[in-house]
Amino acid sequence: METTWQRVESLHRWILENGDKRTDPWLLVNSPVPIICIFLCYLGVIWIGPKLMKHKEPVNLKAVLIVYNFAMVGLSVYMFHEFLVTSWLANYSYLCQPVDYSRSPLGMRMANVCWWFFFSKVIELSDTVFFILRKKNSQLTFLHMYHHATMIFNWWAGVKFVAGGQSFFIGLLNTFVHIVMYSYYGLAALGPHMQKYLWWKRYLTSLQLVQFVLLTLHTGYNLFTECDFPDSMNAVVFAYCVSLIILFSNFYYQSYITRKSKKS
Repeated sequence: METTWQRVESLHRWILENGDKRTDPWLLVNSPVPIICIFLCYLGVIWIGPKLMKHKEPVNLKAVLIVYNFAMVGLSVYMFHEFLVTSWLANYSYLCQPVDYSRSPLGMRMANVCWWFFFSKVIELSDTVFFILRKKNSQLTFLHMYHHATMIFNWWAGVKFVAGGQSFFIGLLNTFVHIVMYSYYGLAALGPHMQKYLWWKRYLTSLQLVQFVLLTLHTGYNLFTECDFPDSMNAVVFAYCVSLIILFSNFYYQSYITRKSKKS
C-alpha cells in the first residue's frame, strides 16, 4: 500500500511528465514546487509582516507605487494586445476553442502571452507587500489574499497544461480590467489632489463583477457542450468565478450600499 509521501511523489511525477512540452522549460512552469514555495512565502509575509511593522512608521512608497502601478498598466496593455491580436489572427472561437499545442508562430505567441499573464500574477503579490509596508492592514481582507494567492496556482496550471484555447478569454478580460484598475491606483498614488478625479472607484468594482459573470457564463456554457477543452479546467474556473462573484458582491454591498445607507 502506498504511503502518503509515495502518492505525493507519484502525483509530482505525473505533473512533470504530462505538461505542455512547449512551456515546460519556461520559468516556474515545469514543477509545482517553486510556485508552492512562493505561496508559502506569501503566507509568511502576511503573517509576520504586520507584526514587524506594528511599532514602525508607515513606509513612504509614493515613488515606488507610481512606477509600479503604471508599469503594470503597460504590462496589461501589452498582454491585452497579444491576447486580442493573436486570437483574432488565429480565428479563435469565443464559444469553444481547443488548445493549439503546435509550435506554430501563433500557437507559440498565445502560449507566450499566457506565461506572461501567469507571471504577472506572481508580480501582483507585491500589492500585499505594499499594503503591509504602508500599514494599510484594513486592505488585507480575505478577498484580497484569497484572490492573489489562488490566481498564481490557477494560472500556473493554465500555462502548464492549457496554454491557449479557452484560457485566452480569461486573460483578455482580466488584462482589460487591470488596465483600468492599475490606472486608478497609479493616479491615486500621485497624491490627494487626484481624488476629485477618482469618483469612478465603485464602477471599477462593478467592472470586475461583470468580468466574473462573463467568465462564469463562458465556462458554464462549455461544461454542457461538446468542446475539445478539458472539462476539469472549465469546472475549476466556473467554481472559482462563482466564489469571486460572491466575495466581490459582498465587498460592493459593504463598501457602497451599506456605507451609503449609514450616511443617510
